Amino acid sequence: MGYLVTVILTVQMVSAVSMVGLILVQHGKGADMGAAFGSGGSGSLFGASGSANFLSRTTAVLATVFFVCTLALAYFGNLRPAGTNSVLERASVEAPAAASAPAPAASGAAQIPSN
Repeated sequence: MGYLVTVILTVQMVSAVSMVGLILVQHGKGADMGAAFGSGGSGSLFGASGSANFLSRTTAVLATVFFVCTLALAYFGNLRPAGTNSVLERASVEAPAAASAPAPAASGAAQIPSN
């Protein structure tokens, strides 16, 4: 089970870094707006979209992989054996019993270090 979680986590990290890189490479739709009004050689309002289709589809695939990995990690993170309690419940059971008579509290003057 630990090996599978490690593989899923690795795939998620690779897809996240790749997705960030692809998003930074892409141009927004408003980036070519100036070229459409005479300052560049663009043929349409939003420029050529040949590379944009490839980049946007690759980004969509990586986003899908990222979300599937996230759901898988959440599922495997919530799997517990039947007899296991939460960490807080285990801590209260394993804690040692307190002494019957509490120790006397030290006065404030005894806590101040002397030179």
